[in-house]
Amino acid sequence: MKKKRVPSGVGPQTGKLWAGRFTERTHELVEAFTSSLAVDRRLYAHDIEGSIAHAKTLERARVLSRRETAAILRGLATVRAELDKGRFPFVPQDEDIHMAIERRLTELIGSVGGKLHTGRSRNDQVALDLRLYLRQELGRLIERATRLQQSLIGQARAHRDVAMPGYTHLQRAQPVLFAHHLLAYVEMLERDKGRLRDALTRTNVMPLGSGALAGSNYPVDRAYTAKLLGFPRVTENSLDAVSDRDCAVEALAALSLIMMHLSRLSEELVLWSSQEFRFVDLPDGFCTGSSMMPQKKNPDVPELVRGKTGRVYGHLLGLLTTLKGLPLSYNRDLQEDKEALFDALDTVSASVDVLAELLKGLMVNRKALAESVESGYLLATELADYLVTKGLPFRQAHAVTGRIVRACVEGDRDLRDLTVADLRTFSDRFQKDALAVITVDGALRRKAQVGGTAPQRVAARIREWERALR
Repeated sequence: MKKKRVPSGVGPQTGKLWAGRFTERTHELVEAFTSSLAVDRRLYAHDIEGSIAHAKTLERARVLSRRETAAILRGLATVRAELDKGRFPFVPQDEDIHMAIERRLTELIGSVGGKLHTGRSRNDQVALDLRLYLRQELGRLIERATRLQQSLIGQARAHRDVAMPGYTHLQRAQPVLFAHHLLAYVEMLERDKGRLRDALTRTNVMPLGSGALAGSNYPVDRAYTAKLLGFPRVTENSLDAVSDRDCAVEALAALSLIMMHLSRLSEELVLWSSQEFRFVDLPDGFCTGSSMMPQKKNPDVPELVRGKTGRVYGHLLGLLTTLKGLPLSYNRDLQEDKEALFDALDTVSASVDVLAELLKGLMVNRKALAESVESGYLLATELADYLVTKGLPFRQAHAVTGRIVRACVEGDRDLRDLTVADLRTFSDRFQKDALAVITVDGALRRKAQVGGTAPQRVAARIREWERALR
């Protein structure tokens, strides 16, 4: 049977804004498969913000009259209000939030709504929306990270006199202040914020005006549009602008590093709250019990943060894989960027928030920590360094101290059980003042250089952070 010819310029897909070229309706499976509305509808405020700026730019270029622009702006305000209140009438033909907004705008104000898309493509439109969204969310995440830093600093200040074992290879190594350990994560988060700010710098470039790939045939003033939207610069190559997702990749890389740091902190909270360590007690409101074992108090929150880290890593690798084989310029594959990015931002934001609150209620077991620095030969390095001050080369001092530790292990003694006479059986360089170096307090105070764990140095660093984050 011959297909009925469709008159020129008429398409049966009256619900599609691009239907003129086609003579068949989109298959229902394709409708479902290609729709991104469930994901990108969160961009509606940014899409409308960009459309307002675009309408004003079209008026400046004399593509729209003042009256047409006013009608479009009123219509967009109505659409925004409907979306804000959850009353927007979505229809099955809406492929994405951009098409949905334009379709509704035309319903509200008539054919003049169809003029809004003059000189732009969904390609540069979605690139703009993504950058506007990222600019907002990365800024919010920086604020969240600051609150987590403040929670860590609060615990550091409250416990700045508490010593604990420092570890390498998860073996007790040297004593450090508990506050010094917490401040290590403050430093990590500050680097994370720096990466977010760096990503913001490259995100904050406006792509609108690039069209589908080649630019616009209309005399649009891109610098004016950028000023309206708060962008300091515009993109310089239309092909690059519509196909570039570096900002999303860079954001995901920064998010992955944040999660790596949160996961390390979470792992330590899991270890420290175990009965084997007993260094801390997590607040009850951030733990769960067992459905079978009544005595259990499980550190579910840090475990979930640790587990969600792999999810964020996966989003980074997934987007890199999506982008690696794409020719210029726009390809529909790029639709896959948003679900990964949105979920990663949601995951990291929630993880930062929940750890910030958990840390506020963290209980530190001072007694367990005090006991932990009384054993494990944590002061062996102090003895070796003492011998260096007496003129012995460090390698020889290291060997002498190693023999002392081995003898103590075999004799089930601690270094502080030794007398000066005991020490002199290993080296005649030991004098009466040797016993003074094998104390936890002395070991801490001697680490007074910048970055060290000496109490005065850590207290000063806490004050510096409090001023910086205030």
